[in-house]
Amino acid sequence: MLLDCTDLSYTRGNGDQAFRVVLPALHLRTGEMIALTGESGCGKSTALELLGLVVRPFSAVRFHFAVNGAPRDIAALWRAGRHGDLARTRAAAIGFVLQTGGLLPYLSVAGNIGINRRLLRLPPRDAALDSMIDQLQLRDLLDKAPAQLSVGQYQRASIARALAHRPCLVLADEPTSALDPRLGDEVMDLFFQLVERLGTSVVLATHDLGRVRTHGLREMQAAPLAAGFGSAFAAEGDFRQFRYR
Repeated sequence: MLLDCTDLSYTRGNGDQAFRVVLPALHLRTGEMIALTGESGCGKSTALELLGLVVRPFSAVRFHFAVNGAPRDIAALWRAGRHGDLARTRAAAIGFVLQTGGLLPYLSVAGNIGINRRLLRLPPRDAALDSMIDQLQLRDLLDKAPAQLSVGQYQRASIARALAHRPCLVLADEPTSALDPRLGDEVMDLFFQLVERLGTSVVLATHDLGRVRTHGLREMQAAPLAAGFGSAFAAEGDFRQFRYR
């Protein structure tokens, strides 16, 4: 089991403006891909930030993340203020594909792809990374700045950056939302081919149910909380307890 979470939650804002996101249970195995689905504004990005160790959980009954086969109690690390351990886990074990791509504008495509490898003191390139660059059709773009790329090229470079250091978990936040449907299908197909070949686990946040079901992903749908403003993500059919107030 790569991720083992129970009653993991985060709250943004205060009072009447508070919005709470809850993951009642999430169990993700190595090499498994799942989708968080729901309309815009339901908290999919916040859920990814929780799983990506970007924000501290408001509560967590259980939050274990296995790195190199060794489970780490992420909730305990947050409680103990061990931010260095959390940062090292995040850098080594997690890759992010953002809606906006998130490439650093002052680095070339090659510099962006290699940044996590440099931080982890890995060799700048290896055969697997070279193969990925070719599969994503980035070979002729490595010296370009992000601003010189088309939208599709930019997103392919973002995927390469997220996978370059061979993370065990990739979090993808609406990675094809800025692409037209044909290009979105093409980029998503490449993404799935790469993560399957690498044996990487993926949590994909999306509102594109057609693409989720085409690829046969296990789906966790957002449903409104019973009281207050917020969403809970649960396996399809498992959120009977959650209702609009």
